[in-house]
Amino acid sequence: MLAVRMLLVFAWMLASSVAPARAGGAAEANIDILRDSIRANKKALVAASLALTDEEAKQFWPVYDRYQGELKEINDRLQKVLEDYAASFHDLSNDKASTLTGDYLSVEEDRAKVRRTYFADFTKVLPGKKAARFYQIENKMDAVIRYDLASEIPVVEQ
Repeated sequence: MLAVRMLLVFAWMLASSVAPARAGGAAEANIDILRDSIRANKKALVAASLALTDEEAKQFWPVYDRYQGELKEINDRLQKVLEDYAASFHDLSNDKASTLTGDYLSVEEDRAKVRRTYFADFTKVLPGKKAARFYQIENKMDAVIRYDLASEIPVVEQ
């Protein structure tokens, strides 16, 4: 139950971070603070959900931090794609739409590659069930983020 509550807090924090991101320059400084807060809460949710032994934790967290570091770079690229889309939305050309879609697909491909690569690392430091549980938790958090983004991002006009 604690994990569900933490996930809801995480979702609320993410939802509240969307509006400042759209507000522009004055709120951009807050985005980094919100991202750090989200990452900290995400880590707390993972910790609460995995119930790691001391030995597992000692081995898991360095791998997790490297994994999150690589995902951060990918998420930064996604944010740039979304910002470019928002800036171009009202006068989006066919060429720009194709470029943005290609950029988005590249980001998603890279995200899948990182997840695939790190699965081997996680299974070296965690039993198979805990590694699977970790990926399930990651997927649930991503689903919340994607749902929130989908509700905020308008569909391309015809």
